[in-house]
Amino acid sequence: MILVFGSLNMDLIMAVPALPRPGETVLTDSYVTKPGGKGNNQAVAAARAGAQVAMAGCVGEDEFGTRLIENLRRNGIDTSRIAKAGRPTGVAYICVDGGAENFITVACGANLETTADLVPISALGAGTTLLMQMEVPPEQNWAVLQRAHDAGARTILNVAPAAPVPRDALEALDVLIVNELEAAAVAAELGLEAAGPEACARLLARETGVVCVVTLGSKGAIAAEGGTLWQVDPMPIEPVDTTGAGDAFTGVLAAALDCGLPLPEALRRASAGAALACLALGAQESLPQADAIEAAIGKVPPPRRIDD
Repeated sequence: MILVFGSLNMDLIMAVPALPRPGETVLTDSYVTKPGGKGNNQAVAAARAGAQVAMAGCVGEDEFGTRLIENLRRNGIDTSRIAKAGRPTGVAYICVDGGAENFITVACGANLETTADLVPISALGAGTTLLMQMEVPPEQNWAVLQRAHDAGARTILNVAPAAPVPRDALEALDVLIVNELEAAAVAAELGLEAAGPEACARLLARETGVVCVVTLGSKGAIAAEGGTLWQVDPMPIEPVDTTGAGDAFTGVLAAALDCGLPLPEALRRASAGAALACLALGAQESLPQADAIEAAIGKVPPPRRIDD
């Protein structure tokens, strides 16, 4: 079972001819509202990939909060650990241009009231995978992480958006998921220097004992596990919107590991899931079902092993 401790936002999405520059106003004819937030997205991605999922987080006493909870339930996710906060539900403002590039601004709102108390020790154990991101107060992440580590749960952290991660938190992790910039930021915080994502992944894995997964966008992903580096290629696509790709990758990877797949096969499924998530507008509508991932997996070459 996967327990996601993280953010819940309502996304306001606008398709624009070009991303605005500082001081510039860009007009578009409409916008749509879609469920979002990294925790929310990753929970849905994992559930659609076939995992049993529960969500812990906070929403406001407002329509957005009600809609987010209803959407999670429609995706078969346990919402009993979602609390109502005094702040309004978090909102993300997303612009997407004709080349599928985007920029995102997030008002955290109720996510700032998310606390470790939402996840008691009884919810953690050897049969649980704890999945976290960086859109709730970090000290609450570290409290839940240590509790999960002590209870024998698998622990996964997606350092998105980029933020400092203490060494003791990294050492309590089983899997660290970062993009190239996030990997460099985490390494720098520890006083480590590495030239390039491969070296950075190896260094973080060696220094902290984590499995370090670095996503490389259109170049696929790599993962350092002990002295072994795995490289997985992307599935060839023509992207429509890349907004949900990282969350799809993380959620599908967590689901695959939770059901017992070895790391290389989990990486392959995650790569297929991330590619499929780029084929429609919005962070959640495009998240693929398990059968779609299964049908696409053959388009992703088996990961390559690169030893030290």
